[in-house]
Parts: sequence; C-alpha cells; structure tokens
Amino acid sequence: MYEFVLPIQETVKQAGAECDILHHTEISANKLEKYKRAILCGTALKDNAYNENLDAFSWILEWAKPVLGICAGMQVIAALSGGSILVKPAIGFGSIKIIRKTPLLGDPRQIEGFHLHKYAVTLPQGFDLLAGTIDNVEAFMHLEKPLYGIIFHPEVRNQWILGRFIRI
Repeated sequence: MYEFVLPIQETVKQAGAECDILHHTEISANKLEKYKRAILCGTALKDNAYNENLDAFSWILEWAKPVLGICAGMQVIAALSGGSILVKPAIGFGSIKIIRKTPLLGDPRQIEGFHLHKYAVTLPQGFDLLAGTIDNVEAFMHLEKPLYGIIFHPEVRNQWILGRFIRI
C-alpha cells in the first residue's frame, strides 16, 4: 500500500500542504470534517478489495470538497457514479493527450504518464473527459462537483498535477 501512498504524501508536503494517511476502512464523517480535500491513491495490482467494498467510499458523492482519485481511486469514483470498471491492463510510460483546459491538468497538450493498472473505466454520466478518448479514459471531472479522476500515476512523472490539485 505505502509504495503508492508515500510518494503522494511527500509531493503534497513539498507543495506546502499538510497530509494525513487514512486507510479507506478508517474513514468516517467525523474524521473528514477537518480536511479540505482528499486523494484516493492507487493500490497494488493484486489488491482488489476496494472494488468489493464500494460502500466504504459512498462519502465521496456526498462530500462537497475536492476529491482526486488516482488509478484505483478513479475506478472507485467511476463505479460509484454509474461507470464501469473494465479489465484493461497497462504498465509503463505512455503518451497522454489532455483534451480540455482545467485547473487540474492545465492546457490541452500531450504529456507522458506512467500507468500501472489492471483495470480501466468508462466515463460516467455527469462527467467530462479531460484526457484520453471515450474508449481510453485517462482523466475525468464531474460537471458540478470538485471530483476528479486520473488513471495514470502523477507521483511518478507528473507531480505538478498534485500541486495543482491542492490549489483547487
């Protein structure tokens, strides 16, 4: 678990924000009150427990503060929002086409990102595609809520995304 979480924590701290690590089983409404935002990190390829316990993440859809789902976190957001989780493994660096200007990803352009996932997602209704294609969703955001998802790992090559997220 920590191989995905600690690099994100370090990047967030370097960007000037405080950061606590909570396992999804530790989250309650009381614990969330003090936080300004949440990042749902990725997990090991063999760890699918999040997908079998989506109810533990129901707070995401009700919370009015910014949430960024990375890899498995994006999959959780998609599934909770009516999208699907699809078997579509990807490992390694690849080109990612940002197609829409947003506070999270900036201007449309090509970037290189690192993928390490067994699953992909479909774009849920009520979300805009930010990067990739409709058949290969790389990033999305909710149309009304500060809810974002990216399938690639910004802690590996694109730490600036995490910095932009903490300023949203």
